[in-house]
Amino acid sequence: MTTTTPPVTFDDVRDAAARLKGVAHRTPVLRSRTLDELVGAEVFLKCENFQRVGAFKFRGAYNAASRLSPEQLARGIAAYSSGNHAQAVALAARELGTTAVIVMPEDAPPSKRAATEGYGAQIVTYDRYTGDRVAIAEALAAERGLAVIPPYEHPHVMAGQGTAALELLEEVGELGALLTPVGGGGLMAGSATVAKGLYPDIRMIGVEPEAGDDTKRSLEAGRRISISVPHTIADGQALHTPGELTFSVNRRLVDAIALVGDDEIRDAMRFAFERLKIVVEPSGATPLAALLTGRAGALPARVGVIISGGNVDAGRFAELCGNRA
Repeated sequence: MTTTTPPVTFDDVRDAAARLKGVAHRTPVLRSRTLDELVGAEVFLKCENFQRVGAFKFRGAYNAASRLSPEQLARGIAAYSSGNHAQAVALAARELGTTAVIVMPEDAPPSKRAATEGYGAQIVTYDRYTGDRVAIAEALAAERGLAVIPPYEHPHVMAGQGTAALELLEEVGELGALLTPVGGGGLMAGSATVAKGLYPDIRMIGVEPEAGDDTKRSLEAGRRISISVPHTIADGQALHTPGELTFSVNRRLVDAIALVGDDEIRDAMRFAFERLKIVVEPSGATPLAALLTGRAGALPARVGVIISGGNVDAGRFAELCGNRA
């Protein structure tokens, strides 16, 4: 009988937490009596919108980049991302004294592109609906001798992302369910590894935009399914298929996927702003939307939510959350 070692383990996440100590922020956990009353459960919000670069992505990017050899760091790093991973790799590279080249879609939010450039990275753009960002990044890496750090398809990235869930569970104790956004699947893979390792009965619920339900379809089919690149305000989740490594973890550990519409995401962003006094980007608001709409299903007494990021500029936020006729 053969056994396959999972790409990320509980010990990997523990090791990442030690590496990130003093570098990444230990982000706050917020509570709201209003939210608890609305959903009928105690809700604990792990606010990664307060993380460095404004999103959980810094955890995985730094964990992976910090493990590169001095020779690799001297040559530089390449990555591809719609925004948050781009900023995370750019900042990690700066922290480690190296350079970064980031492949970003032409329609990436201007604020995310500006922040990435502000951390010192070079940006190469492509059309997300016709181009192959992985091929572009790998060609650049081969040409320049760069180390590629993908946004989710990497054991050290997954382990770093899982430290958000580790911190949450260390702070609040056992939860009956944990909700996270799902794009490529790295945050969920790391989070589920930790959560199921500590509390095997915890219910792991991923949340996707309705237009981008590739993980839900893949879990139902038992194999990775590809869809057309979705058009959704949740740009961080606008992917056509789950990662291979991440899916190998999530197909074992994820209990359910909830879907939310763009209008429901907008309502969740507005709720977070008006009632919780925090700014949340569309992808980060999807788990909150699933709670507020009941799409997460019946809830246990204590529920955790990872608010994955807050990178949305003032103009875009006003456009999305202004009163609808």
